[in-house]
Amino acid sequence: MQRHIHLHNQPVITESGFKFESIEITYHTLGTFDPSKNNVVWICHAFTANSNPSEWWEGMVGEQKLFNPEDYFIVCVNMLGSCYGTTGPLSINPQTQQPFYGDFPVITIRDMVHTLQIIKDALNINKIRFAVGFSMGGQQLLEWMYESPELFDDVLLGATNAFHSPWGIAFNESQRLAIEVDPTFGDRNEKAGLKGMGAARGIGVISYRNYRAYDKTQREVNDDKFDHFKASSYQKYQGEKLMKRFNAYSYWILSKAMDSHNIARNRKNMESVLNTITTKTHLVGIESDYLFPLREQQFLNDHLPNSDLTIIDSDYGHDGFLIEFEQLSSIIKLILNKD
Repeated sequence: MQRHIHLHNQPVITESGFKFESIEITYHTLGTFDPSKNNVVWICHAFTANSNPSEWWEGMVGEQKLFNPEDYFIVCVNMLGSCYGTTGPLSINPQTQQPFYGDFPVITIRDMVHTLQIIKDALNINKIRFAVGFSMGGQQLLEWMYESPELFDDVLLGATNAFHSPWGIAFNESQRLAIEVDPTFGDRNEKAGLKGMGAARGIGVISYRNYRAYDKTQREVNDDKFDHFKASSYQKYQGEKLMKRFNAYSYWILSKAMDSHNIARNRKNMESVLNTITTKTHLVGIESDYLFPLREQQFLNDHLPNSDLTIIDSDYGHDGFLIEFEQLSSIIKLILNKD
């Protein structure tokens, strides 16, 4: 995939009222437009991913994969607040000429959607054949569908919701508390809070998986063991892996943005808002997902006027969307009318 950086030299005002005089937006593309520009596939990434889905969704994106660059022009935009190129806490604050770090403003899912629209316009895209987003990516797409329902032919929203639940917010707050306990969090350097973020990731991974997943992959084969368990090593490994590639300030900011998700905020009541979204919507739920349980996708299906719901069987909970490529491919092939 080809990486691009778009400099948007116009003010961007966030929902909280913060004014960016300009922002940079990093995005990746793969493939080429067909003559009518009717082959656009737009992928919205989840929490700590980047704008290169061929890295984190390798079973779905790339040559000879479902989203083949020979067939589609594929776009993925790095979300606002991330540490993967789009303006975020490590970016320079023009008022101080130093990185924002902890001074980066609270942002929302709607603020992120504004950046998606900027790239859509920069690429002169008037129609998106298919858009897909799971988890936080699905939250962004739902907001975008509300704002631009005629933009999309088909949208797949997976393992996502109409508003972030008290359960999900509690998990995110627990992760932020772990970051805040790190005495380096607040220091003005990019390594601040990393150990706290590693602990936070351990909390997060529990919500992404479930009892069945841990029993399947981390069960001990030695009944005589009394320490150094596989599950313990796995938690440490997940934290250390994230510490090598992510930033604690971005983690804190993006978790806050996820909490902000509520399609009805400052609009009509929830059901009325969803009823105005006419886009053809394909909902995917994962039956073992504890973080975004099936009831949330069922609620969307009950109130979106042009939707259907498919349930994936997976042992891996919320992370199933990153693992169950065969089931997802079958669902999406039906939507795209591919053999």
